[in-house]
Amino acid sequence: MRAGNTQDSATASASGVGFRSERGPLLVALMLSTSLVAIDSTIIATAVPSIVSSIGGFSEFPWLFSIYLLAQAVTVPVYAKLADLFGRKPIILVGIGLFLVASILCGFATNMVMLIAFRAVQGLGAGAVQPMSMTIVGDIYTLSERARVQGYLASVWGASSVVGPTLGGVFSEYISWRWIFFINIPLCLLAGAMIRRRLHENVERSRVHIDYRGAMLLTTGLTLMILGLLEGGQSWAWWSVPSAVILVGGVAILIIFYLYERTEATPILPLWVFRRRLLVTSSLISGGVGAAVIGLSSYVPSYLQDVIGVGPVLAGFALAALTLGWPLSASQAGRIYLPYGFKHCAMAGAVLLLIGSGLLLPLGRHSNVPEVAVACFVIGLGMGFMAAPTMIASQASVEWNQRGVVTGNNMFFRSMGSAVGVAVFGAIANRSLGAHADVGPDGHVNPDLLTHAVHHVFIAVGVLAVLIAIVVMLLPYDSRGGDSRGGDSRGAASEPSGDDYRIE
Repeated sequence: MRAGNTQDSATASASGVGFRSERGPLLVALMLSTSLVAIDSTIIATAVPSIVSSIGGFSEFPWLFSIYLLAQAVTVPVYAKLADLFGRKPIILVGIGLFLVASILCGFATNMVMLIAFRAVQGLGAGAVQPMSMTIVGDIYTLSERARVQGYLASVWGASSVVGPTLGGVFSEYISWRWIFFINIPLCLLAGAMIRRRLHENVERSRVHIDYRGAMLLTTGLTLMILGLLEGGQSWAWWSVPSAVILVGGVAILIIFYLYERTEATPILPLWVFRRRLLVTSSLISGGVGAAVIGLSSYVPSYLQDVIGVGPVLAGFALAALTLGWPLSASQAGRIYLPYGFKHCAMAGAVLLLIGSGLLLPLGRHSNVPEVAVACFVIGLGMGFMAAPTMIASQASVEWNQRGVVTGNNMFFRSMGSAVGVAVFGAIANRSLGAHADVGPDGHVNPDLLTHAVHHVFIAVGVLAVLIAIVVMLLPYDSRGGDSRGGDSRGAASEPSGDDYRIE
C-alpha cells in the first residue's frame, strides 16, 4: 500500500493559487465535519431539562455525555490504524455515515435508554471524524501551511464550546429538543458529499491482516479505564468496590494488550509510538491541553454566572476569548517553528500558558469579565503555540502509512486528558464545596463557597500548566543540532512530492 502527501513546498508553490483554491472546499468540508463532532459534545447541556420532561430518565441523563465521550475516545486508535491501511477517505466517510444514522435515531428516541444507546453510536462516528480531519490536513498541506490550517480546526472546537450550549437552548425553547439531532442531517450529507467529490486517494491495497484481537483488548481496556475516570466520584465513590473493580480490570486488560501486541506482526497500535520521545512528549502535551480546556470550559462559565453575576451569553463571550487566542497563535506558529524549530515554538506557548494561568489566581468575587477574558485569551495563545505545532512535528516525523496512527494517538491522549480532567477538577471542586457545604433555599451554592471551590480549580490549572511546561522542556533536539523540526534523533521524515492525492 502506498500513499503520500499532496505536493511538497516546491510543487505547491508552482501550482500557485489554483492549487490553494482546490483545497479550499475540502478544508471547508473538514471544518464542517469537525464542527458536527464538537458541537454534539456540548449541545445537549442546555437541552437536558426539555429531554427529561419529554422522555423521562432524569437519573440516567449524565450518560448522554459520558457515553459519547467514551465511544469516541476508545475508537480513535482503531480508526487511525485502519486509515493507514485503507486510506483516510473511506474511514472519514464511514464516521460521517455512522454519525448521520445515529443522529436520526437520537431524534426519534422515545426513552432515555434508547437515546443513550444512539448517543454511543454517535460517539463511534465521532471517533473517526476528528482524527481523520487532522490527518488529512497533514496529508494535503505542506509543513509551512499546517499550523495555520490546524488553527482553523482548533477554532472550530473552541467556537463549538460556546455555540453548542446556546444552540441547544434555542432549539429546546423555540422548536424541539429533537432538532439538536435532526440539524445534523443536512450538514452530514453536505460534508460527506464534499469529501467524496473533492478528495481522491491513490492507495495501493494489498491483502492485509487486521489485528481484531488487539482491537478488542484495547477497546475493552480503555472503555473500563475511561468509564472509571468519568463516573468515579459521580455514580460511585472513588474508594468503592465498583471503582476498584473497573479501574483494576481496565489496567489488567491493557497489560494483556501490551503483551499481546509485542508478538503481533501488524499490531492495531504499534508500540514504537511509545518509544519515540517526540511522539510521547507531544501526546502528553495534547493530554494536558485537553485537561486544561475541559477545566476552563466547565468552571469559567459557572464562576462568571454564579459568582460575578453575569448572564450566560456574556459568560460565553468571556470563554470565547480562549477560542480567539488559540487559532490566532496557531495560525502564526509557522513563523516560529520554521526558522527556529518546534521546540522553541512550544516553549513560547508554555510561557504564555503559565502567564495566563497566573492571571486566574487573583480572580475572586469582585473581579470582572474583562479580567477573566484576558486570562483566557493568554491561555488560548499559549495553547495555539503548543498543540498544533507539536502535532505537526509528530506527523512530519513519520511516513504516510504511519501518520494516521500518530495523529490518532495524539487525539486519543487529548480525549484521555479531557476524561481525567473532568474527574480531577470535579473532585477538587466537590471536595472544596463538601468541606463547607452550604446550599441556599433556591438550590444554588453560596457564591463565597463557589468562589473558594473555583479558586482551587484555578490553582489546579496552574499546576497543570507547570507540568505541561516541564514536558515541553523534554521535547527532543534533532540530529541537526537545533530544536526538533518534526523528528526525534532520527530526523524528520521526508515530504513526498508524488500525486498520491488529487483534489477537485
